[in-house]
Amino acid sequence: MAEKILNSYETIFIVDATLDEESAATLKDKFTSLIEANGELETVEEWGKRKLAYEINDKTEGVYYLVNFKADAEFPKELDRQYKITDGILRTIIIRKDED
Repeated sequence: MAEKILNSYETIFIVDATLDEESAATLKDKFTSLIEANGELETVEEWGKRKLAYEINDKTEGVYYLVNFKADAEFPKELDRQYKITDGILRTIIIRKDED
């Protein structure tokens, strides 16, 4: 049986800053658990509350999270779908990192 090839990715997601700390932590835990279940979680950094470059849905601040992980090529599509259907997520990006 062939071994699955895991690609390196990083994702940044911005949580609505008007949510309480517990709700923001719950969203972070939801996505880190999803990543762990479908790949290898490497690092999770909370950048904290920051001013947005422009208003998103009448919001001017968000809580930023950076997550580095490894997963197969199909997983980022599912992660993006989960981001889009989750209330409280303002913006996301998923980037495949080049192997050095």
